[in-house]
Amino acid sequence: MTAAALLPEVLTAPATQRPRPTDRFADLLLAVLSGRRPVHSMLRHTAGRAYDELAWLADQGPLRAVHGADPVIRDIGYYVAAPGALEVFARIGAGDRLSAMAFRLEHGPDHRWRCTAVELGGPRRPHMDDD
Repeated sequence: MTAAALLPEVLTAPATQRPRPTDRFADLLLAVLSGRRPVHSMLRHTAGRAYDELAWLADQGPLRAVHGADPVIRDIGYYVAAPGALEVFARIGAGDRLSAMAFRLEHGPDHRWRCTAVELGGPRRPHMDDD
């Protein structure tokens, strides 16, 4: 079986249809991490610890504009970790600075994709015992 046959139908849809969930979520996460959207806009798009991780990262301001250069997504890739689970990476550029963002998407029983984890290069959020 080819790799394309293993991908969810929504990931292999023609470009004239809705954007792939990997692209959509990368755009949403970048908007939050760059300060262009509030963190709470991701409440319905996250599950588990992802919202807390995103809120902590956004508070650190790692992808805010540098010297007037707004961050943009330069490249996106993904790995099908399991049926209905994608591990996604994105290269983010802002001027001459390049950053990396990684996140996990899971396709729920309601047929919606949700972000269940998000990371950037740099410091990580301390894990709390009660999370």
